[in-house]
Amino acid sequence: MTFDPLDERAYFMRRALELARRGCWTTTPNPRVGCVIVQAGRIVGEGWHEWAGEPHAEVHALRAAGEQARGATAFVTLEPCSHTGRTPPCANALIEAGIARVVVAMEDPNPRVAGQGLARLRAAGLAVELGVEAQAAAALNPGFILRMTEGRPWIRAKLALSLDGRSALGNGISQWITGSEARAEGHRWRACSCAVATGGGTVRQDDPALTVRAVETARQPRRLVLDPRLETPSTARVLKEGGQTGFYCADPPPPERRLAIEAAGGEVVPLPVLSTGRVDLWALVRAWGRLELNEVLLEAGPRLTGALLEAGLVDEVLIFQAPLLLGEGALGAVCWSRPLSSLSQGKGLEVEERRILGRDWLIRARVRGNGTCLPE
Repeated sequence: MTFDPLDERAYFMRRALELARRGCWTTTPNPRVGCVIVQAGRIVGEGWHEWAGEPHAEVHALRAAGEQARGATAFVTLEPCSHTGRTPPCANALIEAGIARVVVAMEDPNPRVAGQGLARLRAAGLAVELGVEAQAAAALNPGFILRMTEGRPWIRAKLALSLDGRSALGNGISQWITGSEARAEGHRWRACSCAVATGGGTVRQDDPALTVRAVETARQPRRLVLDPRLETPSTARVLKEGGQTGFYCADPPPPERRLAIEAAGGEVVPLPVLSTGRVDLWALVRAWGRLELNEVLLEAGPRLTGALLEAGLVDEVLIFQAPLLLGEGALGAVCWSRPLSSLSQGKGLEVEERRILGRDWLIRARVRGNGTCLPE
């Protein structure tokens, strides 16, 4: 098989990206990475990073290639690491295997790597190319990139709405606006997220478990609850089902409520309070970053969703819309801190995808100025 040189690079890198996507559900807190080893225009080895703490994509691909790796080209979606963490440096593995050329989609934003892997390869005499399918590679790991550069995760807000933009009846009832296909898709997004976040009001109103149930999953995401006064009852499902749950509250937390939450298995994290009397949302998301969370799925009510949008902390929205009209008395999807006086004050979105899910629609859009990531 022969290729134009430019087509060859794109062709094999796209295959590496396909492999990387297989790690969407399991690699956290590490990035999703794929690698393809090519000898004389033919793939002789491929791999992807599957679990944190286990071999990286390059190692899996090199093992599959064996002796055919000598003199071959490696196509990697992210710069090979140059430091020893839970696994040895991948740059060293490529050098020792006799790889002659390495084509890399993008530089690793991790300060511990940040060009050092590429420099090590070049110093060892390997030909290195950077930037092939870079945009697609970045879109695969928006949360990892954001955490490495800004110290916070990528936040994806999920909204289940009627056709006239209502999220619940006036009495708060919202189950179920959308059908089973849309709910299963929502669980797929939970499964590929590092954590699912909500507010204390939603916990008290709906008592959600925030676990992945409608689809198979190899792990359960962490649960995060912003509950400024720690009013969550100790009988709440987020404390009884699934894995670890963190409760973020105003500092200082009520002592008796803190004891009750911790006795029920929750972790209490106090946060600074602004002069407005509200919890500092930037402190909240940076606390999530310190937990090494790359992507957080926000499933909250209109007030918390609106507050995070206003703070510029929502990067992407998933709008599940049902062919249903709820009318003026029903609740809206987003609540701003003050009414808007002009259309230009609204949050601009760039629609990335529209899809039919049974009787419902999914609209996936990013808040202007950000990238995006989607599971298969």
